[in-house]
Amino acid sequence: MITIRQEESNDYQQVFQLTEEAFREMEHSDHQEQFLVEKLRGSEAFIPELSLVAEDANGTIAGHILFTKIKIVDDQESFDSLALAPVSVKPEFQNQGIGSKLILQGHHIAQELGYESVILIGHENYYPRFGYKKTSNFGISFPFDIPEENGMAVELVKDGLNNKKGVVKYPQEFGID
Repeated sequence: MITIRQEESNDYQQVFQLTEEAFREMEHSDHQEQFLVEKLRGSEAFIPELSLVAEDANGTIAGHILFTKIKIVDDQESFDSLALAPVSVKPEFQNQGIGSKLILQGHHIAQELGYESVILIGHENYYPRFGYKKTSNFGISFPFDIPEENGMAVELVKDGLNNKKGVVKYPQEFGID
C-alpha cells in the first residue's frame, strides 16, 4: 500500500538519498538531481504542496516528485506554468506504478492550486500516457537544445496553453542562463 503525501522537512534526508539512488544508473542524467531538489526547496519557485512523497506501509519513502514555478516568456508577455523535475523512485520500488501515482496526484493538486499547465524534459515513451505532448505543438521552446521529442507539456485545464507561446524561463536554481 502506497500513500502519497506532502513532503515534510524531516523527509529531506531520505528524499536526498532516494533521488541520488534513482538517478545513479540513468544514462541521461548529470547525477545532480538531489542537489537541484535541495536548491529548489529554498527558492521562490518552490511550492510546498507540490513536493510530494510516496510512502509504503512501513513508512519508507519510495518516491518523490517536485513541481516548481516557471514562466513561458515571449516578446510581449509571460505566462505562469510548472516544471516537473525531478520524479524519483527508489530502484527497488520502480516499475510498480509509484511514479504514475506521484504524477497524477501532482497534476490534481496543481490544478486545485490554479495552475493550467506543466512542462518537462523527459522520456518520449513514458510521459504521453499522462497527456503530455511535444512543447513544439504549443509553440513553446527551451533556452537550450534538446531533442524535440523530449520537451513536453500537458494542459491541466482545457486550453491551458492556448495562445501561450514562448521560451521556458527556469528559476536560477536550475543553473540555466
